Amino acid sequence: MKTLITGLFLLIATMLSAQTKLELPLWPAGAPNSNGLTGTEENLDGGRVANVITPTITIHKADKPNGTAIIMCPGGGYARLAMNHEGHDMASWLNAQGITYVVLKYRMPNGHHEVPLSDAEQAIRLVRQHAKEWGVRPDRVGIMGASAGGHLAASLATLYSSNETRPDFQVLFYPVITMQSATHGGSRRNLLGEHPSQELETRYTLEKQVNERTPQAFILLSADDDVVPPVNSIHYFEALLRNGVPATMHVYPTGGHGWGFRDAFTYKHQWTGELEKWLREGLKFD
Repeated sequence: MKTLITGLFLLIATMLSAQTKLELPLWPAGAPNSNGLTGTEENLDGGRVANVITPTITIHKADKPNGTAIIMCPGGGYARLAMNHEGHDMASWLNAQGITYVVLKYRMPNGHHEVPLSDAEQAIRLVRQHAKEWGVRPDRVGIMGASAGGHLAASLATLYSSNETRPDFQVLFYPVITMQSATHGGSRRNLLGEHPSQELETRYTLEKQVNERTPQAFILLSADDDVVPPVNSIHYFEALLRNGVPATMHVYPTGGHGWGFRDAFTYKHQWTGELEKWLREGLKFD
């Protein structure tokens, strides 16, 4: 009997989850550009995916939406995507706060730098187009990203092409920011190719692209990150302050790189509490 009851509870939980989760193609009529990759999507260990051919957004709807939405860009060096601990695993936590949570499965650049950013812009367009349907306010849509996904999120925050695709805030986990000396080599190579022009390198060195219209930011990282040097976040934070953009940064003493929503990260309780408080009380909307 106990096993039967447990099974029923699991079935009900699964059905409820399915009712509040929706996956949509990013480009139903076909993307406007190509990264040159063909074949089929690859499922790797640890919930990672590679060779994304059909980009999507997965919408995790809150039972009691508060009007705020967050689009998450998982990391993976612009070569693959960590869809679980830097993606879907955060859904229940954010939904419990009333936040509509959207996970972006974006295409890898493969040296075509414009491809991931075009996917991020399309994701924010779709969220705003469906805002009323999903209980979202179009002026409360933020972008979030981890590692190379943090670079994509910050790219959208600084290089957006119109007000329609400008996010209202940004949340960055141990982000790649620069494409110069302190960069993450794999992310740089996959995004820009082997020998990018100085102009292209500068364009995607995002601390140089901050201005007074860059959206408010919350940045998290570990001081001992030896994959993406902490100066990436520090220089970006300084650029935000110079331009009068509200910014908060939390640096944890240990933890390295890539912790996402993993329980093994020593400071998970701290970062979740601090981000939750910022999302509840620290955001500044007009």
